[in-house]
Amino acid sequence: MTDTELAGSRARSLPGSLAGVRMDGELPLRADLGLVFNELDFQLATQAYLWALPLVSFAQWQAQHRDLFGATSYDLVHYATYQDKLGILTANATTPYTMAFIDLNKTGPVVIELPPGPTAGGLSDFWQREFGILGEMGPDQGRGGRHLIVPPGQQATAPDGCYAYQSTGMNVFFGFRTLDPDPKRAQSLSRAVRITPVDGRAAPPTRIVSPMGRRWSGGPPRGLDYWARLHDIYQHELVDERDRFYLAMLRQLGIEKGRPFTPGERLTAILTQASATGELMAQANSFAKRFDGSRHWPDRQWDLVLPMSNSAQRGDGYDELLERTSWFYEAVTFSEAMRSQTPGKGQAYLSAYTDADGDWLDGGASYTLHVPASPPAKLFWSATVYDAGSRCLIDNDQQRGDRGSRDDELKREADGSVNLYFGPAAPAGRESNWVQTIPGRHWFCYVRFYGPLEPYFDRSWKLGDIHPGVTPQPPRPRRG
Repeated sequence: MTDTELAGSRARSLPGSLAGVRMDGELPLRADLGLVFNELDFQLATQAYLWALPLVSFAQWQAQHRDLFGATSYDLVHYATYQDKLGILTANATTPYTMAFIDLNKTGPVVIELPPGPTAGGLSDFWQREFGILGEMGPDQGRGGRHLIVPPGQQATAPDGCYAYQSTGMNVFFGFRTLDPDPKRAQSLSRAVRITPVDGRAAPPTRIVSPMGRRWSGGPPRGLDYWARLHDIYQHELVDERDRFYLAMLRQLGIEKGRPFTPGERLTAILTQASATGELMAQANSFAKRFDGSRHWPDRQWDLVLPMSNSAQRGDGYDELLERTSWFYEAVTFSEAMRSQTPGKGQAYLSAYTDADGDWLDGGASYTLHVPASPPAKLFWSATVYDAGSRCLIDNDQQRGDRGSRDDELKREADGSVNLYFGPAAPAGRESNWVQTIPGRHWFCYVRFYGPLEPYFDRSWKLGDIHPGVTPQPPRPRRG
């Protein structure tokens, strides 16, 4: 290109990282096309990051079961202690969990035998879509029974006395919680579960495996590890027809079935940056929800933490990509029981990411949450603190992240209400109502209602905001 031609180039105002692209009239200078393609691949990667969050999250957790805990598809990992649960995204600190990841590629059809008793659980694929409900909200209604799971494409015919499910993916998550408050009875329920193949394959007996205090993480990895985990699970998992355009994005990013993932220097830099940018987008999408109806009370900072309409992740005329991303960035698993519409059944969840003034919750500051008398929960309620960076239970010196109605030592006010305190130091005389936070770290809070009652659904019972300071204060007008 001659100097005269360069001088005749028309300038164009280009956004962001494309601002350095030089124009040759109405076209980009050919020498700068690489900048345009770098931006294209970066944008494809950020969108693929958001789309793949539920899949990568479960794949990472499955790898921890297999590689760190030594659990097979026939084993259960029992998360009983606070330390056990520190790797689970937004785990409930109050009740134990029992989990299994079943690879139907290796096992073929399996039967899960569940004992009778107060349990809540379910089955989902690795896109975290529930395809079976077990326990008190399922067809067995807490009576237990045998549950057959077959891979996609196989007919799920239930033998006598058995419930049958066709999985919507080749990898299956099975999880349940024992709701019995007696620890011995709860442990007995967990130990009675069995997972066995049904096509004659040899399989070891079901074991109960413990994390045994080991450090682990079930959250999506960061950097290039995110894409390596996505590539690995993509090799042996189904992707819906609706997602074929995302597969085109993955192909452009070096992730294909049957081919190794070997990104070069350029692609490595793009993917590393995209995972960081994608996570930033996911954080904003979760912690500052823009979905209609997210606020449970219009004059409070409490959100309905589950923005999805249903387990299928399908809205009216669209699929709930951003709603799904919001939930599965900060949490794992979805069950219809978790957004119960039936008084006295299932669970209800509220979340707060800011204080009453709309500021992020600061681990170095002190706060008070006023819980009015008669919280609308048939079974129990709890308030739990999570680290904003990991989305896991806060790993404080106290080794406790929740307070709630199951705490015998919880101090109540004369009117039956409860004041909870959050901060780096306990207020004098209120240690039993305090959760320790960590200076230099932000946090957020879930309040759960097990067996939510009518005052929750009709919003006649109202939870206070989280106020700065250690003295309850009246609600303040929100900023902005």
